[in-house]
Amino acid sequence: MSTTEQRVAIVTGAARGIGAATAVRLAAEGRAVAVLDLDEAACKDTVEKITAAGGKAIAVGCDVSDAEQVEAAITRVASELGAPTVLVNNAGVLRDNLLFKMSETDWDTVMNVHLRGAFLMSRACQKHMVDAGFGRIVNLSSSSALGNRGQVNYSAAKAGLQGFTKTLAIELGKFGVTANAVAPGFIVTEMTAATAERVGMGFEDFQAAAATQIPVQRVGRPEDIANAIAFFTGDAAGFVSGQVMYVAGGPLN
Repeated sequence: MSTTEQRVAIVTGAARGIGAATAVRLAAEGRAVAVLDLDEAACKDTVEKITAAGGKAIAVGCDVSDAEQVEAAITRVASELGAPTVLVNNAGVLRDNLLFKMSETDWDTVMNVHLRGAFLMSRACQKHMVDAGFGRIVNLSSSSALGNRGQVNYSAAKAGLQGFTKTLAIELGKFGVTANAVAPGFIVTEMTAATAERVGMGFEDFQAAAATQIPVQRVGRPEDIANAIAFFTGDAAGFVSGQVMYVAGGPLN
């Protein structure tokens, strides 16, 4: 029997896309999963997919940028599922625009969800991880951390998450807690569909154009990212910490 069977995982932004695929994958690995998103009702499909396969999951509504909501959510998860020792900070939003058009609200919203959200969730969960002597934190960065036109807010936030990850690894390692980041390339999600719309391309054409620039000659799927996250959250990855894995179908400059 795997020692991960009774571990409790929280996946933020898990109503759809990468978060949903990750929640399903971690449940298949034996975790009880808290499917967390801004709208609790939107988590229904992910939870039902997990429970239909024999897994255990609950839906939790939470704004990850709100400290009180985060504390309430973690308390609820600990009460209903058990102490969370696996955390995937996936929640994210886009507010793309060129710098001269970007509003302060566009900047603040992206920073609050990505960076403040990861900070609040990690701070709330680390107490349970330290007590358990085991923890896995995975933060979702992005290839946009290397710079991407029209995404100065998103790029800055995703680059910031890499520094955040490395510092967590240094601070929490002695307690049996690892922290790593996964940086997706082009993944077919609602967010990339929104980017296609922003640049005035049909989504199918947008995907086809992207695939020509990827060495493996295809775009990524949410399950590709879930696979990487599953590795980082496993018991076997206990000597891997502070790393950033680009999952992009090839090397990035």
